Amino acid sequence: MDGLEMDRVAEVIVGGAGGAPGRRGSGYRVTERHVLTAAHLVEPPPPTLKVRFDADRPAEWSTGARVVLSSGPADLALLELTGGLPEAGSALRPPRYAVLPDEPVTLTVSAVGFPRFKLREYRGADAGGPPVRYRDSCHVDGTVSVLSNRRAGTLEVAVPPPAEDVEPDRSPWEGMSGAPLWAGGAIIGLITTHHRSDGLARLAAVRVARWYDLLTAAEADALRTRAGLPGRPEALAGPGTGEGDGAPSGAPPSLAALPHTLTLGELRHLVDALTALPTLRRANGLDAVLAGIDPRVAAHRPRDDRLRFEVYGVIRTCLRFPGTLDRFLAELRTWEEGSAELLAVDRAMAELALRHS
Repeated sequence: MDGLEMDRVAEVIVGGAGGAPGRRGSGYRVTERHVLTAAHLVEPPPPTLKVRFDADRPAEWSTGARVVLSSGPADLALLELTGGLPEAGSALRPPRYAVLPDEPVTLTVSAVGFPRFKLREYRGADAGGPPVRYRDSCHVDGTVSVLSNRRAGTLEVAVPPPAEDVEPDRSPWEGMSGAPLWAGGAIIGLITTHHRSDGLARLAAVRVARWYDLLTAAEADALRTRAGLPGRPEALAGPGTGEGDGAPSGAPPSLAALPHTLTLGELRHLVDALTALPTLRRANGLDAVLAGIDPRVAAHRPRDDRLRFEVYGVIRTCLRFPGTLDRFLAELRTWEEGSAELLAVDRAMAELALRHS
């Protein structure tokens, strides 16, 4: 669960109007005073709203909250904590957000929330007292096949189903809405729906990339300033490639596992990203970069007047000599010195690393 911190997982407790039963949902504390959750939990505006962390644990705490952003089209809400906070010190750093490749890729994902089937009941020390009911946390490991649900703009999350469906009129997944979906240490979506027709082993999550299409300018700005979402989708790296505003943190993903038989079609995103780099678009730029790595690549690569095909030939040649593709890309980073075009290279590297890991 790299990236997901359990003490930031939130249980959203919504009061009902006029004494009506309330509802529960899930969320995540993205900054010191802000919690990300699903909009349908807080619409219409509830009479009371509370957020709880680490329930029945030594570090348990809770506070009131108010809605500062609610988007029905994106089913996304941002809550502001209105009470005191338990810890002092520096503000919490926002999580990293990521986009997924529009490719036939299946990813391992995880989420933590509070679904209805985790409802428990026990009697306290006083056996004659009323029973105590609570919802326990549910850590779900599942998979996402990226090309599913493209028309809806959601992610189909395959998960282990609850053992029984004992309430035909209510989904056992009620309460899981609002839980962020994580892959490679980054939030890639927000769980919002359980479609009964999909069965008990499928959930739906709105993709992070769709927020940019569905939020108004004011809503997107609020999410940027209060939750740390980059201001434009182009700044989002793929899972496991970086943090902050899409800039890489630590080592980029290794491509050492790529087979040497990959076609141009399979490598096209990386080739396109590399051919956009200012270094390689300069006269003799590719030769200058290759001078800093294994001389076998320069000696054996095919020559072509078209940069796209020449770069493809270099990649294929590097794959014949283990480790040289990573060295080639590392050398390019030195020449580029953090150019904006490197973001596209990072995304393409992430796609390939995920597909062939």
